[in-house]
Amino acid sequence: MVRTPLTPWERDRGERLGALLRRARGERSMVEVAAAAGLSAETLRKIETGRAPTPAFFTVAALAGALGLSLDEVAVLATPPEAPEHAVA
Repeated sequence: MVRTPLTPWERDRGERLGALLRRARGERSMVEVAAAAGLSAETLRKIETGRAPTPAFFTVAALAGALGLSLDEVAVLATPPEAPEHAVA
């Protein structure tokens, strides 16, 4: 199965998500936050660095819960300003 390349907007959204999660994590370690979310530290590392720019919904939901963020906050803060028409904020 061939994966469709990500658009620049999707890559930007992934980078924004990673930056948001890093800021929300603050001084907490990746291991601590990943464990609280039920993820591996490597998965969190990939998301934070943009190497996994389209994580699954439940992964994002688990991270938001572990970091005390609402999914609404995550959606708004991680969405680039110029969203394509088909994108949902």
